[in-house]
Amino acid sequence: MEQQQPQIILLREGTDTSQGKPQLLSNISACVAVADVVRTTLGPRGMDKLIHDDKGNTTISNDGATIMKLLDIVHPAAKILVDIAKSQDSEVGDGTTTVVLLAGEFLKEARPFIEDGVHPQNLMRSYRTASYLAIQKIKELAVSIEGKSIEEKKSLLAKCAATTLSSKLIGGEKEFFATMVVDAVIAIGNDDRLNMIGMKKVPGGTMRDSFLVDGVAFKKTFSYAGFEQQPKKFVNPKILLLNIELELKSEKENAEIRLSDPLQYQSIVDAEWNIIYDKLDKCVKSGAKVVLSRLAIGDLATQYFADRDIFCAGRVTEEDLQRVAAAAGGTVQTTVNNIIDETCLFLSGSLLTAEIPVSKVLGTCELFEERQVGNERFNIFSGCPSGRTATIVLRGGADQFIEEAERSLHDAIMIVRRAMKNSTVVAGGGAIDMEISRYLRQHARTIAGKSQLFINSYAKALEVIPRQLCDNAGFDATDVLNKLRQKHALPSGEGAPYGVDINTGGIADSFANFVWEPAVVKINAINAATEAACLVLSVDETVKNPKSESAQGEAAASAMGGRGRGGGRGRGMRRR
Repeated sequence: MEQQQPQIILLREGTDTSQGKPQLLSNISACVAVADVVRTTLGPRGMDKLIHDDKGNTTISNDGATIMKLLDIVHPAAKILVDIAKSQDSEVGDGTTTVVLLAGEFLKEARPFIEDGVHPQNLMRSYRTASYLAIQKIKELAVSIEGKSIEEKKSLLAKCAATTLSSKLIGGEKEFFATMVVDAVIAIGNDDRLNMIGMKKVPGGTMRDSFLVDGVAFKKTFSYAGFEQQPKKFVNPKILLLNIELELKSEKENAEIRLSDPLQYQSIVDAEWNIIYDKLDKCVKSGAKVVLSRLAIGDLATQYFADRDIFCAGRVTEEDLQRVAAAAGGTVQTTVNNIIDETCLFLSGSLLTAEIPVSKVLGTCELFEERQVGNERFNIFSGCPSGRTATIVLRGGADQFIEEAERSLHDAIMIVRRAMKNSTVVAGGGAIDMEISRYLRQHARTIAGKSQLFINSYAKALEVIPRQLCDNAGFDATDVLNKLRQKHALPSGEGAPYGVDINTGGIADSFANFVWEPAVVKINAINAATEAACLVLSVDETVKNPKSESAQGEAAASAMGGRGRGGGRGRGMRRR
């Protein structure tokens, strides 16, 4: 009699495993479903998404990365697309919808091959080769904007910014905002810190009422009595930045002072007052006309400064204070002692050995004023000596609109910064995608074997960008794509810059129409999308730990157990 094999329990009870082809097809379907969500937001005629979260906040956005962040995706494979959208946003700033769309399309093209029994590794190898060839071709087609005069460079950068803004809510005023963004980025120079460009939102007015401050602007802080008696405008003032409280402080809790004589109590009270007056006096003696502090400036200090024609503001946010320090050239002080703004003398014995300038303690600017913007008052520092900062004050009707305008300008700022650093641009409007697609199809014909088919399908996937641009604008995508294919196939190569003309529904030379984007956007998008597609293709089994069966875990399980749009449930194998 045959001895029965004892059952080996490898995974704890309740563990769900799904593997094989159905599992992979399910993951592909989940990723394609995510790409379908952002598909309609692509391009100048893209629609916006209104997302209502569990806290009751409403966000209206056209930005791929914002939408992906706000969608609470629980499917593990589809989360990869959220990650690549985030990485594209932090690395380049624009092209977030493009990268999700490309990854989804690469997987969609791979699906029939997987169903026919092609091994995923063969597909991945071909996709990586195609991605390398595509990136080489982009570098070859890119046009440098290096070595131009500052005026030429400004107009070229403004065109890159306008291309980015054309697909956003504020696309109607893209020229107005593009020049503003370029001026802001040029103002901060080579400083890499994005927070050197501040954005302040003031509801009311029209978009055209937005303005750029060549310096720092921030909302008037909470103020005490005496504030209105302070002067609100100074020319070439000295600015003192503090990180201390200028108000009477009660003792720390449980502090105990024992007195033997009631008269001593008065001396303690006097000492408190003397300390605060001593601090205020030192601030005044420093010669500063504007005093800003991160912590509170009390009513006593406010009145004291008002009597001496000094402007003060307490509870200034850390970010604004740092930007004032960078622009005005001062340093934030944690004490009011020894605030000197002179060169420092070093003595050795009785001989004067060296005269070393200390780093500036007080900052300065050409003009400080308090100005009314809408129903808010703003403190504005302009004409700063180091000039390494700028502030954009945004106006608009609804709060959601201003929020979206801020996100759009963030994308444009990132693009202009990238274009300044990597000064090569390519034609937008789907032109570069069509050209790479043509090049890859041509290259595929030189390859013997199955990879010819795979590279061909990669080339076909790239056409999703111009096709989607047409669909979103309501044009006949098949008709426009055929025209583009014919133009790009010309042997002379003159059709390379031709892309979709959004205004007429035909095709046009994107370069001549100034639809440009930095080459780094496309390179990054193709790289990230190919990586994501290969990552999804390389997964052949999913094991779900029963520990995660909380409310969220159950949602993930129902989405993941191979019951996605692909329909196939993976063969849950019993472990022996």
